[in-house]
Amino acid sequence: MPISRIVATTLLALIAFAGNSLLCRAALSHTSIDPATFTTGRMLSGAIALWIIVFLRKGGYQGRGSWLSAFALCAYAVCFSFSYVHLTAASGALILFGTVQATMIGYGLRSGERMRPLQITGFVLACSGLVGLLLPGLSAPPLFSASLMIAAGIAWGIYSIHGKGAGDPLKVTAGNFLRAAPMALAVSAIYLNRSSFDATGLMYAVLSGALASGIGYAIWYTALPFIRSTIAATVQLAVPIIASMGSVLFLHEALTLRLIVASIVITGGVALVIFMGNKKQN
Repeated sequence: MPISRIVATTLLALIAFAGNSLLCRAALSHTSIDPATFTTGRMLSGAIALWIIVFLRKGGYQGRGSWLSAFALCAYAVCFSFSYVHLTAASGALILFGTVQATMIGYGLRSGERMRPLQITGFVLACSGLVGLLLPGLSAPPLFSASLMIAAGIAWGIYSIHGKGAGDPLKVTAGNFLRAAPMALAVSAIYLNRSSFDATGLMYAVLSGALASGIGYAIWYTALPFIRSTIAATVQLAVPIIASMGSVLFLHEALTLRLIVASIVITGGVALVIFMGNKKQN
């Protein structure tokens, strides 16, 4: 694949991933849709889009997903949606990113991986940035909503860990979305008495599931074989930054000094872990 196409597809995938935060926040703050209905719309449209892509694609069909991964995926999506009732797109994306990375790094340590002193410093920095963002204050995000996003990050971290080596990543993702869709429907059924349908909100949910998730993953997995794993991990540092920029441009949300400082500390700490890990392998 030409380098220009690799760069373009990678950038499109990162924009799609950041778009999930923007679409969810836009739906829950500017329309009357409830978070459970949004989640169901996202999961159903994502499953349909992914299976259409898998059906049209040639080769690489090994892997079907699992119920454990699907449960983690649904838990992530539910907590993600409910947290964005009160979180800004920027703060939610940053909390999610920091928690996912901390979960995966923590799992690596628990599994016996050893970290260099600078990697430990980076991990501590990232965790400190996340704690600093959540400390009480005028610009602190709502604690309950932030806790839900932390739960979403832990669930996504578990999903990522469990899915490693499960087969063709696109088909595995499609299988997990298909299994997660009825779970999301069950959550909507439980939430039925407080449900609220909104056509615009549902459109945002479909865009989040089919475009930002389904097509986003397809684009990402197209570029992934052509970039080094360390670079792939590093470029994902841009997702909360893109989400922050989008929240200002499209949702007119304000960036606080606390959020800016936390973004620098968290992304810088994770970058240090990644770079030193790559140096250790070389």
